Amino acid sequence: MTAASPAVAPDWDRAPLELPHRTRIEIFVVVLLGILLAALDQTIVGTALPVIVTDLKGNDVYTWAFTSYLLTATISGPIYGKLSDLFGRRVIFMTGVSIFLIGSALCATSSSMGMFIAFRGIQGLGAGALFPVSLAIIGDIFAPSERGKYQGFFGAVFGISSLIGPAIGGILTDTVGWHWIFLVNLPLGLVVLFVIWRTLPTRIESGVKRSVDYLGAAVLIAALVPILIGLTNKQFGDWADPDVGGLIALGLGLAAIFVWVESRAQEPILPLGLFRIRAFTASVFAMFFAIMGFFAAVVFMPRWYQVVQGTSATEAGYQILPLLGGLIVSAIVSGQIVARTGRYKELIVAALLVTAVGMYLLTNLRTESNPQLVWLWMAVTGLGVGPAFAVFTLAVQNNVPMNELGAATSGLTLFQQVGGTVGLALTGTIFGSKLIEEIPAQMIAAGVPQEVVGGFLTSGGAALQNLSGTNDLGAALRAAGGEQIAPFVDAMVVGIHQAFSIATSTTFVLGIGASLVAALLVFFGLPGGRMGESPAVEKGEPAPAS
Repeated sequence: MTAASPAVAPDWDRAPLELPHRTRIEIFVVVLLGILLAALDQTIVGTALPVIVTDLKGNDVYTWAFTSYLLTATISGPIYGKLSDLFGRRVIFMTGVSIFLIGSALCATSSSMGMFIAFRGIQGLGAGALFPVSLAIIGDIFAPSERGKYQGFFGAVFGISSLIGPAIGGILTDTVGWHWIFLVNLPLGLVVLFVIWRTLPTRIESGVKRSVDYLGAAVLIAALVPILIGLTNKQFGDWADPDVGGLIALGLGLAAIFVWVESRAQEPILPLGLFRIRAFTASVFAMFFAIMGFFAAVVFMPRWYQVVQGTSATEAGYQILPLLGGLIVSAIVSGQIVARTGRYKELIVAALLVTAVGMYLLTNLRTESNPQLVWLWMAVTGLGVGPAFAVFTLAVQNNVPMNELGAATSGLTLFQQVGGTVGLALTGTIFGSKLIEEIPAQMIAAGVPQEVVGGFLTSGGAALQNLSGTNDLGAALRAAGGEQIAPFVDAMVVGIHQAFSIATSTTFVLGIGASLVAALLVFFGLPGGRMGESPAVEKGEPAPAS
């Protein structure tokens, strides 16, 4: 009796880089570690920032500690993605890690806020390579039918960083000093560099011309910088302000020029031909909308806990554990489901609908809301959002040519980051206008005489924007309104808390609409079929739009 021969994977279901399983797992683990370092730097700094800005005397520009990092990471991602297609993942990934570590070391030595902001920008410049190139590395070392098993962990990393980042930042700042939140990156980053250098071969698609699109890169940066700064400035200004709407309009005009430049480039940074692939176009725009709503939950729920429930910033971060826990679980599980079933379209549509349901539940948020019920609402939202971090990447990588895998993956990351920034600007506008609208009505409903409300809003109302960020609201109200409002302070606090709750809940309306738009884009735009069935993976051709 003849023994059965071992199953041989078909050509379309082989990893572009066929390595021993142990080597692939080593690469996977250190790539995850690199992503974790970059993701932590977006959360760990938040806890330490009050101490940093006090030491460096930079309270007036503190937001730029975040903005400079996110700005350079966002604008550099597409460039790194394309360069990894041209010159191989290993050299680009190691370059990104090295720049990130240099920026970390420099941040730890900062002696002024200007230096700190500049060095955070260098950190972000390195982090810009880590996100898209890591995802492309997974596409290189695992077969299409295996990728789902591993891509889901990338989404989980973002949730984990949000959980442990504030705690690590607080512990290091309170014990050995804030400088160490950057210095601890160095030994871990060196491990990442060593393992990648030792295990990951350089792979470059045959037939690719190593022609760098310098003009396209320059115009892309020139377009993204004003758009992102304008959206960030929306926190403090109106859409009609030159430093908000003016910058966004300038950036959009330059983006149109970027499209024209790319249509004529030999090796464009973001190949426009990718947008002729239905799966790519549907995925990047669906990701853009899906992430818009999620950022509202991540940003406004901790603020609600601090202002309305009176928790500390660290405690507020742990109150949203159900949201992040749901995200972590569903990101990992969704990847496993795709790996087992090979199907991803139905999963994404279902997840986006669950996200919309979770957002709808959160629109019921009020001061008196049952804490356990709010946790349930957040858990439902997190369960819906998690698959977006894992499955969209799989859909893109299954349908684009292998010689454009890095550019396509970085394009998806770009739309994700810009979508989050747009979402924050829109929800911030919704929140601010609703808060101002609700405060007088809710104060009156709480028993404050109308004439007292009117007098306070006239004399001390300008301070309300600052009041929304303090726990000791009663003392802040007395300082802003004077002794004449003293008998009504308790009722005013009740009214402001309810107004804050209503304004917070209103931001989730945007999340509902954005999630439903994303679901429609996936349902009508994303091809069906199973993971790994596309001949594009092997032949370097786009998958059929069926």
